[in-house]
Amino acid sequence: MRTDTGMATSEYAVGTLAACAFAAALYKVVSSGIVSRGLESVIGKALDVQF
Repeated sequence: MRTDTGMATSEYAVGTLAACAFAAALYKVVSSGIVSRGLESVIGKALDVQF
């Protein structure tokens, strides 16, 4: 009886393609104007904290 011990080459290709598509979508969201300004605001507030 064979056991499934890992992914086949085609599964690696589909997984890599899915990861790239997710990364592209995430980049679009993070680089949008609203999110970008929000991140800049949060980082700016974090750096301006008095210790």
